[in-house]
Amino acid sequence: MLKEIDNNNAGLYRKENVIISGAKHIPPDFTTLNSEMELFIKWYKDNKDRLHPIELASLVHILFAKIHPFIDGNERTSRLLLNMELIKQGYPIVVIKNEHRVEYYNALDKAHSEGKYEDFINIVAKAIEESLDLYLKLIS
Repeated sequence: MLKEIDNNNAGLYRKENVIISGAKHIPPDFTTLNSEMELFIKWYKDNKDRLHPIELASLVHILFAKIHPFIDGNERTSRLLLNMELIKQGYPIVVIKNEHRVEYYNALDKAHSEGKYEDFINIVAKAIEESLDLYLKLIS
């Protein structure tokens, strides 16, 4: 995500601690990123065939964003992971519209700080419905 934008950090885990402006959640210490990412990959392998595709895609986004492994581009990367999971299961890509951004950030922070995922999963489900409605409108 950072290639040709920040080549010094592109493809590398962050080497400093960060905070997310306006969020309650504080990402893990940078020294734990290797183990955090290994746990994330293990979680994914253990759950990819067990969860509903919308729940899986939402949780992939939530858990990756919670780790916040890069100095920049984490939000874009987590949305790409979300959409990759949806596409793999035959769902359309989703776009979180600007008018839903505050709700999106609040639900994401709630998932991170309280472990309550339902609001975020519902936002993704609603965005899928909007994408499907748009596609159906285009082909009819």
